[in-house]
Amino acid sequence: MGNEHVWAIIPAGGAGTRLWPLSRASSPKFLHDLTGAGRSLLQQTWDRLSPLVGSRIVVVTGRAHEAAVRSQLPSLPADQLLAEPSPRDSMAAIGWAAAVLEARDPEAVVCSFAADHVIGDEDVFRACVADAVAAAEQDYVVTIGIEPTYAATGFGYIEMGETLATGGAARAVVQFVEKPDRERAEAYLATGRFRWNAGMFVVKARVLLDLLAQWHPGLAAGVRSLATDPARLDDVWDGLEKIAIDHAVAEPAADAGRVAVVPGGFGWDDVGDFASLGGLLRDADGMPGVRVLGSADDVRVVDAGGVVVPGSGRTVALVGLEDVVVVDTPDAVLVVAKDRAQDVKKVVDALKADGRTDLT
Repeated sequence: MGNEHVWAIIPAGGAGTRLWPLSRASSPKFLHDLTGAGRSLLQQTWDRLSPLVGSRIVVVTGRAHEAAVRSQLPSLPADQLLAEPSPRDSMAAIGWAAAVLEARDPEAVVCSFAADHVIGDEDVFRACVADAVAAAEQDYVVTIGIEPTYAATGFGYIEMGETLATGGAARAVVQFVEKPDRERAEAYLATGRFRWNAGMFVVKARVLLDLLAQWHPGLAAGVRSLATDPARLDDVWDGLEKIAIDHAVAEPAADAGRVAVVPGGFGWDDVGDFASLGGLLRDADGMPGVRVLGSADDVRVVDAGGVVVPGSGRTVALVGLEDVVVVDTPDAVLVVAKDRAQDVKKVVDALKADGRTDLT
């Protein structure tokens, strides 16, 4: 993309608790290769964005992961990694990066894409980003809405309106809606007007922060102050309001007619649990119905199927089980029915309640 004002922001946060014990607070899912590609999700995100923006990429992560991010992204300029003292949700993270870029270039257009998503057709993805940038240059907040493949109840939705005169596929956003029940999700799909909200945003840094200042002036002032005086980070950060970018800016801006959506038909997965992970892997050689992340030499199967993640050096054997997930790590073993994969988070919650931070 030959526009020197366009920058990418990669928020690299979250613990991926539904992927426990593979993903932990100390080693979250974006640091792992979850597709068998030989690159972590973070590295794949970098690979996807660098052809669009070159080295104009800012990564925001927690201090606990700063060293790992630098190790995985050796080409990332040192001053383009922002390390949060503590999690303050997506608005503070993206707003801080946007404020740094606004101070560097008042016309900067920022494209925020999470570090832990998997994208299918990357040519289609890049075309969508180009359309989103064209709309953002006309002062819209732009999101990329994912074409639904089923009536998901785990994602928020975006209702699309009329096509905008931005020179691309951007359409007006009628509303953002929270995660629906199945009946409502099926009704959304039937209309053809709804897309999944994947948290992808493209907007001028100045526009984002000016809108934020309308509804959350303290947060806007706080992140802008960090851009001018980064030495105050520890003094300012914990006082910043903890809120998601959707609630802070996207939803009220949509009500004001300031938000556009570019329909994205490129295939997308947020790798939200082990059932989702299984859908990204292929059957292991000689083991139909068994998908392995890791060494298939460590797996033995007799009349069974599911997802296996061998990670301790031990052999994992499945006998007579279908649609099961087995994750073997040196200090914890998970066995769960694939249709209960979302409930893995409850194990993490229970371990935290018991003070077992060594396992979470």
